[in-house]
Amino acid sequence: MHRAHRYLASFFVTAALTAPVAILAAPARQDARIYDREHKDYHHWDDKEDQAWRRFLADKHRDDHDFAKANRKEQNEYWNWRHSHPD
Repeated sequence: MHRAHRYLASFFVTAALTAPVAILAAPARQDARIYDREHKDYHHWDDKEDQAWRRFLADKHRDDHDFAKANRKEQNEYWNWRHSHPD
């Protein structure tokens, strides 16, 4: 019986020590910062910008895809569209 308590106590001590480390090790969502060459400014790519990208694709009747997978011409077209369609 005494041995069972030692294992149980060891388990709880281990869990208490590793839980904060596991929480800190989880990757936090980071919004990207993207440079617009034509307008010479930076844009923070967050949920709002992603919604604008999806709106741009719908307006242009294009298939849905990520901004990062778009070619430079399409990205430049998006930034031109974006500067003329502020939130």
